[in-house]
Amino acid sequence: MGLLDGKVAIVTGAGRGIGRGEALELAAHGAKVVVSDLGTSSKGDGSDSSPAEETVELIEKAGGQAVVNTGDVSSWSDMEACVAQALDAYGCLDIVVNNAGILRDMSIVKMTEENFDLVIAVHLKGTFNLTHHACSYWQAESKAGRPRRASIINTVSSAGLQGNKGQSNYGAAKGGIASLTMITALEGKRYGVRANAVAPGGATRLVTETFPGLETLEANEAGEEFSKLNPGNSAPVVAWLASDESLHVTGQVFRAVGDEIAHYQPWKLGPGITAGKQPERWDATKIGDAVNTKIFGTSLGGLQIGG
Repeated sequence: MGLLDGKVAIVTGAGRGIGRGEALELAAHGAKVVVSDLGTSSKGDGSDSSPAEETVELIEKAGGQAVVNTGDVSSWSDMEACVAQALDAYGCLDIVVNNAGILRDMSIVKMTEENFDLVIAVHLKGTFNLTHHACSYWQAESKAGRPRRASIINTVSSAGLQGNKGQSNYGAAKGGIASLTMITALEGKRYGVRANAVAPGGATRLVTETFPGLETLEANEAGEEFSKLNPGNSAPVVAWLASDESLHVTGQVFRAVGDEIAHYQPWKLGPGITAGKQPERWDATKIGDAVNTKIFGTSLGGLQIGG
C-alpha cells in the first residue's frame, strides 16, 4: 500500500520544478492529484497549459491519476473552482500543497508598486485563496460528521525567514506565509486540518534565471553539491507531511535542501530588561546601555543583522 492511498491532493505551481517534483511524489505514493499551474513566465507573464499537461502525462505514464487545472492562484474564484474540480473529479480533498510562485527581484528603492503587489498576490494571497476554500470544505465536512485528516503544506523560503537583499516583495510574502501556516494550524485543529511549511532548495527555473549556469552543471563537475540542486529533493518531506504518519505535526516549518532536513525555530522572546521598581516606563537616555550590555551582551559594533 502507498503512503497516500485514497487521498486527493491539489498542488499549485506543479507544472515545473519543485511543484512538479511534489506532484510526482504524491502520485507515486498513491494520491490522486490536481496539477494546478497557470503556466506563466518566471515573472508572471502569459499563460501556457502545457507544463501542467506534461506533469499529468508523467503521472499517468507511471500508473497514477491526475487532472490539469490552469487556474490563477491569485484569483479568489479560480481557487474556489480548483477545489470544486478536485471534488468533481475524485469526490473529496485531503491535501493542499501551495507552491506556485514568481520572482520580480530588485532593491527596495527600485521596487515598483506593481512588482511588489504582483509577487505578494501570487505567493501570499495565492496561498491564502486556496487555503480558504479548502478549509471551508473541510470545516463543512467536519460539521456534517465526515471529518477528514487533512493536510496543508505551504512553501516558504530562507529569503522570508532569514532575509535576502533584493527580495523585499518575495521575502515579505514568504515570511507572511510562515505566519499564515501557524495561524491555519491553530484554527484548523478543531476540524481536522494540519498546516506545515517547507523551505525547499534546488535549481528551479526561478533560481537558474537568477543565477545563470546552474542548470548546465553536470554531476561530475559539481560533485556532491549537484545533488542538492535537484528541485525534487524536498518532495519526500511534503509526502510525509501529507500522510497520516505525521498527524502529530502541525504549525511547523522545515528546511529541506539536498538530503538535509532542518526544523526552523519560530519567533520567540529572548533576553529582556525592565526599567526598575519605581518608573512606569523607560527613560530613553538609559535604554542604550541596558540593551547593549544585558540583551546584546556586546557593543553595537559586533551586532549582525539577523543575529
